[in-house]
Amino acid sequence: MIMRIFQVTIRPGKEAEFSKFFHETAIPLMKGTEGIVSVLPGAPHSETPREFSFVMVWRDLASLKAFVGEDYTSPHIDPAEAELVESRTIKHYDLVEA
Repeated sequence: MIMRIFQVTIRPGKEAEFSKFFHETAIPLMKGTEGIVSVLPGAPHSETPREFSFVMVWRDLASLKAFVGEDYTSPHIDPAEAELVESRTIKHYDLVEA
């Protein structure tokens, strides 16, 4: 399984608008995506008020590529959120069963 950690920093003043998108669009989309085993959405904490994240566990690399395309190492975002996002990062790991 592949663990994918996606983080975004929101432009100042756009936190409420992005929060609405995050809760109403992004979370339901990811939870309903074929190939995802687990989705852990992260909302801002007091020390990082403009940062949101997703930790996703994908069944395999083929499932991840089916969703984002061959360039799975780039942090893709929905066009609806592009103007709200200041920066984004993506990291992938092989999930270790504990």
